[in-house]
Amino acid sequence: MRAVIGIGIEEEDRKHTWMEDADSCVAHNALECARAIYAYALQVFPSKKSVWLRAAYFEKNHGTRESLEALLQRAVAHCPKAEVLWLMGAKSKWLAGDVPAARSILALAFQANPNSEEIWLAAVKLESENNEYERARRLLAKARSSAPTARVFMKSVKLEWVLGNIEAAQELCEEALKHYEDFPKLWMMKGQIEEQEEQTDKAREAYSQGLKKCPHSTPLWLLLSRLEEKIGQLTRARAILEKSRLKNPKNPGLWLESVRLEYRAGLKNIANTLMAKALQECPSSGVLWSEAIFLEARPQRKTKSVDALKKCEHDPHVLLAVAKLFWSERKITKAREWFHRTVKIDSDLGDAWALFYKFELQHGTEEQREEVRRRCENAEPRHGELWCAVSKDIANWQRKIGEILVLVAARIKNTF
Repeated sequence: MRAVIGIGIEEEDRKHTWMEDADSCVAHNALECARAIYAYALQVFPSKKSVWLRAAYFEKNHGTRESLEALLQRAVAHCPKAEVLWLMGAKSKWLAGDVPAARSILALAFQANPNSEEIWLAAVKLESENNEYERARRLLAKARSSAPTARVFMKSVKLEWVLGNIEAAQELCEEALKHYEDFPKLWMMKGQIEEQEEQTDKAREAYSQGLKKCPHSTPLWLLLSRLEEKIGQLTRARAILEKSRLKNPKNPGLWLESVRLEYRAGLKNIANTLMAKALQECPSSGVLWSEAIFLEARPQRKTKSVDALKKCEHDPHVLLAVAKLFWSERKITKAREWFHRTVKIDSDLGDAWALFYKFELQHGTEEQREEVRRRCENAEPRHGELWCAVSKDIANWQRKIGEILVLVAARIKNTF
């Protein structure tokens, strides 16, 4: 490798070509060759964060914990300003159960990057996940005084909220909104805490104020319209969504909620009309197409799914809808194939993992179920409508990925 790696490559193409070579070695399962290419590239480019990162991901996926940690130790010596390398190192220690080592890595990271928001929040997360709430609280208080950012405030509110200190959470939220009134998540939390305390009017007030400051925040519009829908104010909910679509044209999320609102109210034909309008405005939106497939009567679904794939062939939501379609037709092998495609194209979509797991619970073996769970835990998905409804629920704040997967799958009903 060392002898031939530089032959016939222009100076400026070296990094790019070598990274591609390493990728193709991994694809052909030639792991030692890939490792040698990374090692050589790092000798030539010791201060390139991107090369270190790729080598680190390689070790994370194909190496041992020791090889990853050794590499990261060298990486941060060369690129002390690369926060992500420090964080990977700390996380690796923490996952292995070595909390003190993770702490000391974050302390070193902090010396190299004083007042870095990412490192502050990683330190807070480390403490709160290990039930050291006092420590987490002290760290957040320090961060608020020395590096106040909207996220630091948000995490402070959240810590008090999940620990059940509602008053403290509300006070912090008020203080935060004085500084960051254009940060929608603070308004969302304010309203959700009021909703949890069953203060509907106060919650409505919080969402409405928030929308004055952040008219482009889709989740805030959804929270307000769902609040009205929950207390039976259908007309109000509808008006809110219409207003939201005026202020945010071509927004698939708002259209989707408008369609579902009518569907939940039992007005199927209005829902269909709205869906047609929505697809005219957002013709390449995967979330809308995937919903449209299941609005159709059974015989028409196949045709609709073909249209959807034409319009957005690599969209995970559409691939997932096709997998569900095969599942509902009991075409087990085909469904499994499409589930695999979906999670490969977007491993961050929690809903896909949960549906896949539910599918294997019904049609797979113990090994296939385990395999889905293991891959999901490695992918650490963060997004997806069903997924976030569970993972962001205050009651589940300390759940691990595998536990969330099981909870989300249990909520899915086979009604499609």
